[in-house]
Amino acid sequence: MKVKSSIKKKDLAEGDKIVRRKGRIYRINKKNPRRKLRQG
Repeated sequence: MKVKSSIKKKDLAEGDKIVRRKGRIYRINKKNPRRKLRQG
């Protein structure tokens, strides 16, 4: 999982979902798990 300072909506690809967990923002993708990302 990569860590980025900001996740933008325009960077979303097919299958991406933005999820808030424990005060952090995550991007998850079941089709392509390599796109996993955490903000902050």
